[in-house]
Amino acid sequence: MQPHVNRRANAAAAIVREEWGTLTWLAAGRLGNSQAMTLGLVTIQPGHANPRHAHFQCEEVLHLLRGSLHHTLGDEAVDLAAGDTLTIPAGVFHNATSTGAESAEMVVAYPTAVRDMVIEPPFVPEDDPSTYE
Repeated sequence: MQPHVNRRANAAAAIVREEWGTLTWLAAGRLGNSQAMTLGLVTIQPGHANPRHAHFQCEEVLHLLRGSLHHTLGDEAVDLAAGDTLTIPAGVFHNATSTGAESAEMVVAYPTAVRDMVIEPPFVPEDDPSTYE
């Protein structure tokens, strides 16, 4: 593969808008500029959260550039401030909520050019054995 520069105009064309914020993919197999990694810029609006999800084929590294986050990972949670870096193991369901007055902006990286993403199924109380009589 030859070196490739992804210009700002190209990145703007790769923005995915969600009700909670945006994802701007900077490098990935589907963009044709990486055979081994996925790199993106994620923005979550204040008070909003991305859906709880997992990546079963790869870990995720998140570096918070600005804002603050409450991040759930499995049954645990951690609060992040600008400058913090979080590594999420493969297969762990997780999500982030922007907790500050400004949008949270982060870089996310995956050690694969084709990242998988599985949304966590909703919890159904009837499936919880502790509710059985």
